[in-house]
This record gives sequence, structure tokens and C-alpha cells, in this order.
Amino acid sequence: MLLDITPLKISRDYRLLFFGQLVSFFGSMMSFVVVPIQMYQLTESSLMVGLIGVAEFVPMFVLAFVGGALADAVDRRKMLRLTEVGQTIVTAILLGNSLLPSPKIWVLFVCVGIHAGLSGLQRPSFEALIPRIVPLEYMTAVSALNSLRYNFGAILSPVIAGFLVAGFGASVAYAIDLFTFAASLVAVWLIRAVPPAADADRPNLDSIKKGFRYAMSRQELLGTYLIDINAMLFGMPIALFPAIAAMYGGASVGFLFSAIAVGALVASLTSGWAKTVHRHGLAITLAAGLWGAAIIFFGLSNNFYLALFFLGVAGFFDMISGIFRSTVWNQTIPNHFRGRLAGIEMISYLTGPMLGNAEAGIVAHYFSVKTSIVSGGILTIIGTIILAVLLPKFIAYDGREGLKRKEIEEAERNNLLLAN
Repeated sequence: MLLDITPLKISRDYRLLFFGQLVSFFGSMMSFVVVPIQMYQLTESSLMVGLIGVAEFVPMFVLAFVGGALADAVDRRKMLRLTEVGQTIVTAILLGNSLLPSPKIWVLFVCVGIHAGLSGLQRPSFEALIPRIVPLEYMTAVSALNSLRYNFGAILSPVIAGFLVAGFGASVAYAIDLFTFAASLVAVWLIRAVPPAADADRPNLDSIKKGFRYAMSRQELLGTYLIDINAMLFGMPIALFPAIAAMYGGASVGFLFSAIAVGALVASLTSGWAKTVHRHGLAITLAAGLWGAAIIFFGLSNNFYLALFFLGVAGFFDMISGIFRSTVWNQTIPNHFRGRLAGIEMISYLTGPMLGNAEAGIVAHYFSVKTSIVSGGILTIIGTIILAVLLPKFIAYDGREGLKRKEIEEAERNNLLLAN
């Protein structure tokens, strides 16, 4: 079944965000690819490339909780505006650094850290905004459309970035990223205000604790976090792409980045069947295990094109997992918790890749690139099996029951507020 584009037809604000982010993300993916390439060019070390993930992780982890609390307490549109401006400034600094005769390594680390922190503030508001502007019954379609938007940039941008860096240097790619921010800035200035609920909790430590306790009390949510962290922590190979590409030529690095996105795009474009699946937890678990298997075959491949194929297969199953994880979050979490749990969600789906890149770089540094990739895929499968045994409610979770639970929880909260 083909892609469902109903959300684009019925929601003006979603259209603005979708197309604004489509253009902006195309540029952002260039910087995402160029930073590790530039780091490898300056240091010739996969370990240093992997440490980029550590620099990103700390500010993202701290500020995602703050961003989640703010998303439930302030106008989510304002949060998007402020963080988009901040990320534009960071990209301008990366551009300036790349134009220096000797670009500074510390500037790369600082910029990726600040950018990750701003993403930690921004993403919860973006995620919490979506259920307010698109009806809940279209959340699976929204997940697929967001995935399509992501993968459009993730396929084309890295390939172009690879050729640009090889032919002209990092500065051209950073300049394109800076230019494309105009689209997202226009979009966030044109969408309507999305004020918090009148009874919203104030953004403080107690409100963050409430959101965390709620997430931990529901095994179906906990499973979405842990399964993905496990898969990305052990199976993420991106930090090794510059070292792999060094064997095939500088421009080839873009194809490695794009291969995962090609598979993910195929999953998005053929995702119409996903709305007929209700055992979301089981689907996420199977997809995570198959991601690990594809990573093993990628690591064992001695042919560049075969390696690209298995990266594409890995991307396909990663996207299947992502579609169902997003559906669980959007369909079942009450609105008054949506921002705070979006912060936890962000931590879950970025912790794995960030720390996973560090893990991949460390193992490759002390052993080999192939050992790092293959062992990571094996550990992904083992970890997925262990989590499936430990989280039986997650495996048995039915999305129809989740929708009912959300309706009951929101009705009970409204009745309590009316009584007071």
C-alpha cells in the first residue's frame, strides 16, 4: 500500500512545517556528514570521529528534559523559533571555522555540542506540536510522512556533500546548510500559536520527575526506548564511514551515509500496510533484530556495492521500527505529558546513535573496523532477545488498547479538573 498523504491535505500548519523542514533538513544533513569527514581529515582517527557523539550526548541529554518540560508549559511555536535561530548561528560558526587556514578541532566539538543541546530543547516541542495540529487517527501517516521528509534529505544530501567536500571543501556544504535554514525559519514564523493547556504543570524539576515516572510506569513505552537504544548503541556504524570511504575514495563516504536512508525511504513509501498492524511492540522488536542482522552482513561484505545493499536493508528495518515507535508515542500519551515524554523519546533515539558512534570508534581503534561492525550487530540481536524476554507487556502491546487508555486518562483528568 502506498504512502498516505492525508495529513498534508487537511492541516495547513503541518504542511508549513513539513515543507520548511524538508528544505532545511537537506542542508542540515550536509553538515551532519561534513563534520565527521572534516574531523577525520584533520585527525585521521576514527576514535576522534566517534567522540563527536560524546560531545553531542551530554548537552542533548540534559536539555532534552528541560525542553520536554518547556514544551508542556509554553507556546511550542516560540520554542521552535528560538531554537531555529540558535541552530542557524551555530552553522554560521561552522562555516567561519572551515574558512580558516587551519580549522580548529575544538570548534567542531563545541558546535556539535551546542547544536545537540538546541535540538534537545527543540525536538520535544516539535513532537508535542504534531498531535495538536493533526487528528490522532492519522499519526501513523504522519510518522511515515516525517520519515519520508527525513529520508529525502538523508539520501540526496550526503551524496552531494561527499562530492562537495572532495571537490571544494567543507565550507561550501556549510554555506548551503546556512542558506536552507531560511525555509524552516519562514515556516515556524507562519504557523499558528500552540499555547499550553490552561492546567499545564510549571516547567520545574518536579514536572520533569512526573513525566519520567509516567514513562517508567508503562512497559509499552519503556520498551520503545530500550529496544532502540540497544539497537543503535551496538549497531550504529556511522563513525566508521570516513575510515571505510578512505579505501574507496573521498566522495564514496556520501553513498555510505545515503544507503541507510535509501532503505528507510523504501520503508516509508511502502508503509501503507503499517496501519493494519496493531501489535506495535512485536513489530518494533522484530525490526530491531533484523537491523542487527543486516549490520552483521554489512560488516562481512568485501564488495562496496554489497555493503551499500546491506546498509539499505538495515535502514529499511530501522525505519519500520521508527514508524511504530512514533505511532505508540503519538497515539497513547496524554497531551499534558506529551512534551515531557517527547524529551525522553528524543533521549532514547539519540542516545543510542551518539554513544554508539563512540563505541564503534573505540572498538575500531583497538581492534579493527570489521570487528567493530560485526560484533555490534551480534550484540544488537542478543540485546533485543534479552529485552523481549524482560518486557512481555511490550511484546503483547496492542495499539487499539493504547488509544482507549489515552482517552480514559484524558477524560479522568478533565473530570478531576472540573470537580476542582
